[in-house]
Amino acid sequence: MFSQKQLAYFKEADHRWNIKAGATRSGKTFCDYYMIPKRIRACPSDGLIVLLGNTVATLCRNILDPMREIWGSYFVGRPTASDTVMLFGRKCWLIGAGRADQAAKLQGSGIAYAYGDEITTWSETVFSMLKSRLDRPASRFDGTCNPDGPEHWFKAFLDSDADIYLQTYEIDDNPFLAPSFVASLKKEYAGTVYYDRYILGKWCAAEGVVYRRFADSPEDFSAAPDDPRLAVLTKIEAGVDFGGNRSATAFVACGTVGNYEAVGALMAERHAELLDSDRLGDCFCDFLEAVEARYGAVRTVRCDNAEPVLIRTLKKAARARGLTASIRPARKSPVNDRIRLISRLMAQGRFFLTRDCAPLREALRTALWRSDAVFDERLDNGTTDIDSLDAMEYAVEGDAMKLL
Repeated sequence: MFSQKQLAYFKEADHRWNIKAGATRSGKTFCDYYMIPKRIRACPSDGLIVLLGNTVATLCRNILDPMREIWGSYFVGRPTASDTVMLFGRKCWLIGAGRADQAAKLQGSGIAYAYGDEITTWSETVFSMLKSRLDRPASRFDGTCNPDGPEHWFKAFLDSDADIYLQTYEIDDNPFLAPSFVASLKKEYAGTVYYDRYILGKWCAAEGVVYRRFADSPEDFSAAPDDPRLAVLTKIEAGVDFGGNRSATAFVACGTVGNYEAVGALMAERHAELLDSDRLGDCFCDFLEAVEARYGAVRTVRCDNAEPVLIRTLKKAARARGLTASIRPARKSPVNDRIRLISRLMAQGRFFLTRDCAPLREALRTALWRSDAVFDERLDNGTTDIDSLDAMEYAVEGDAMKLL
């Protein structure tokens, strides 16, 4: 079953660049599970076939795995260690386009067909190289993306005079989604820049307050000491952001409720003064002991991975105190991915703070988007508390997929 927009794409997308941009879950990618085979079977034998995504892993998850479910493993093979895959009888190359150094993999190649997933997450360097290698008279590109800011380099390309067939999608363009799901998704993104982008499919700037829902009603996210969610914490993890120029050292402990039903910020501390190694170790251990006395044992501590020496300091101090928490570097996923995670949890009523989180409460209330940035960027000029936000995000980001 196809929507009217998908059917139009099948009939009309015969330009050099064929792009579907717009809302999440609006049917953009589903269409390509059937368009990609059509393109590959029409390709001449003397040109390469390339599939690009933010990473090869996301390309496999978003494109290859669903296609294999539809067409079977005979037509959609398994990726090899050399990042190639057999698709419908042709050898295809897989490239992670999120890093600029991946552009070298396109050098010297003549590409007959290229497919692009999540284009707005790519390095512009890779896209520029792709344009120069799509050099056959009948070369074609199909691609999808969610909108970003209006100054994004890919928006400038879409507004150029290149040979482009462009479709724009809103979430309501997908008639096959359950109305309850659409309503829930609209509620999750309401009041954020992501509503305009992921629901309405607009290219718009991130501006103003980051967590508008929280800033408007912080009391809605408060948990009393007798809150029943605190009685069913299944694990507690902490995050640490180390201080430096214009920044403070922050500790935040978060607890997971039940089977990833909610996340609670349990305790937060922020030390604005510069801490030497001994003082840092003492403050850290005091924090862990306070969390364990009130809420339970801390299983894992995730620290800013840019400071390996300070991580070793914390490990040494914890051993001396007899603390058993595993202390390791944080994953440090992209900041905007972390912001989306917390925003969605807030919208779903699955995020709360205890009375022991005063610094974090103020940080969430006052977090702002940087107004003069080309791309989405959280303001970090010393006027707001980014340190507590980073520490909180380090504590929860490892469970993002399970929470969502």
